[in-house]
Amino acid sequence: MKWVVLLLIVLLGFLQYRLWVGEGSLAQIAELKHDIQKQQLENAHLRARNQALAAEIEALKNGSSIEDRARRDMGMIRKDETFVLIVDEQEKAKKP
Repeated sequence: MKWVVLLLIVLLGFLQYRLWVGEGSLAQIAELKHDIQKQQLENAHLRARNQALAAEIEALKNGSSIEDRARRDMGMIRKDETFVLIVDEQEKAKKP
């Protein structure tokens, strides 16, 4: 009878060790759930970025934003246009 009780106590200790510390423990499961949430947030951010890039590509293929992009990014102006730069006094005061 003593051996059976001792065997059950050892078995209980082993199972408790696996539950709290071993592979597949509660701490490891909680960490994996946290990693999954973090990865899902990153995936959502990357999906939004991909959609924005796809929309930009589609606009460039259609030709509707080529002129706007050239003007904004490269400062291009047409021959019959006059370039006017408006300086905001508040922005100028902010810069040292």
